[in-house]
Amino acid sequence: MTETTSREEICRLGRSLFERGLTPGSSGNISVRLADGGWLVTPTNASLGSLDPARLSRLDPDGRLVSGDAPTKEVPLHTALYQTRGAARAVVHLHSTHSVALSMLPEIDPRAALPPMTAYYLMKCGATALVPYYRPGDPAVADAIKGLAGKYSSVLLANHGPVVSGDTLEAAVFAIEELEEAAKLYLLLRGLNPRFLTPAQIADLTKTFGLTLPEHGHE
Repeated sequence: MTETTSREEICRLGRSLFERGLTPGSSGNISVRLADGGWLVTPTNASLGSLDPARLSRLDPDGRLVSGDAPTKEVPLHTALYQTRGAARAVVHLHSTHSVALSMLPEIDPRAALPPMTAYYLMKCGATALVPYYRPGDPAVADAIKGLAGKYSSVLLANHGPVVSGDTLEAAVFAIEELEEAAKLYLLLRGLNPRFLTPAQIADLTKTFGLTLPEHGHE
């Protein structure tokens, strides 16, 4: 995919996420890794609903701004995922309501923020880690992500929102949408003793679709 196509795709998918209410105001950010090792990222204080392809921040492989507007303050978050998830080619971070709500619940297991409710949640997201609260843009969040050792493609930032990496931007967007829907299901079913997928069903999905779930995830 060319850089021009990547710029257009960031704006198209960003607008879709914004228009469906998945990240309000100027919240959320998207990045795509380019063939030369640099990457594109959405600018600071920019609404995902009105991005300009020409004004996206262009960073070199070391994360320095090359062209475009000043980048999102969440560059350390994106950098940590690229450094620990070798196959990652895109990262999406949103402030989607149900995922944020889930991150605030006291019973959430940091190793598996959601139980195995649906096949598509496991297929798109695997297991989701929960990391402690850090203020937006705090470089310490990068250390928290690095502490996961690349085992998770989907992460919840406590009291903040989800961040997901993917081998394409479209895959990352689909995964973060699935995470939001799974969080919504969890909140709807909380306290109702629902049936989750059994270990045998999880094993079947893992074998059939070649899933790699973190150790301790969805036991």
